[in-house]
Amino acid sequence: MMLRSLLFVPGDRPERFDKAAASGADALILDLEDSVTAAAKDAAREAVANRLRGKRDGAMLFVRVNPLDTGLCEQDLDALRGLSPDGVVLPKAEGGASVRRLAERMAAVSIDAPVLPIATETAAAVFQLGSYGGSGCRLAGLTWGAEDLPAAIGAATSREADGRYTAPYEMVRSLTLFGAHAAGVAAIETVYPAFRDEEGLETYARRGARDGFTGMMAIHPAQVAAINAAFTPDAAQIAQARAIVAAFAAAPDAGVLQVDGRMVDAPHLKQARTILARAGEPPMPR
Repeated sequence: MMLRSLLFVPGDRPERFDKAAASGADALILDLEDSVTAAAKDAAREAVANRLRGKRDGAMLFVRVNPLDTGLCEQDLDALRGLSPDGVVLPKAEGGASVRRLAERMAAVSIDAPVLPIATETAAAVFQLGSYGGSGCRLAGLTWGAEDLPAAIGAATSREADGRYTAPYEMVRSLTLFGAHAAGVAAIETVYPAFRDEEGLETYARRGARDGFTGMMAIHPAQVAAINAAFTPDAAQIAQARAIVAAFAAAPDAGVLQVDGRMVDAPHLKQARTILARAGEPPMPR
């Protein structure tokens, strides 16, 4: 499952589904939560269920349900009974225990899908970021949010005037990144809200890829191309990765080698294999 870009689409706006699917996003997140008013929840559930029953090609289809403790989550899942989205996005997740609760509810209505927790939207959630690997449930990845948490704790904002995260939210971002990798799942960067700021988006997405995130959520179709580009290895990265893998294949007993004028060892080899896998290349000799 390659998840470079995951595009949110309001569930009560089915006329937008096809346009979103044509954006090039790897996955759509059909939203039943924040972007849908209370009065439109039932219509959104019906539209999302109809989409899941339709022809399934192109972008993967995820569904963001409402939080576990709202009473709305059960209604969401009942509307999706017997259907199999490519993933279920869980807002307000608070560790592995919350994923297990959702998985139990999904099983009760015959929904077979991995879970993508949004893992930092409450203060308690931050202390559970290392617990997802032991959840015993299928995970599609782990992601975070920078909007709900400051609201939950009474902070004015998560960002400096220039758009950078303040120290507490940089910490939360980092813990999500390491929590995802510790669990062995995709680390998904959060959204960039200023969808008209193309330069800022490109910088933000490239920073995420540099730091070890493997994909990113989007709020507008116009963001997808930049996100896909940032999370797809470029030609130079691929060429260097091939050279490293080939060098170790030619000298399997070597601990350290010189490639293109620099010393490389086992961590560089692991990184090279990851780059090639993300580029969609077939495995090279070990």
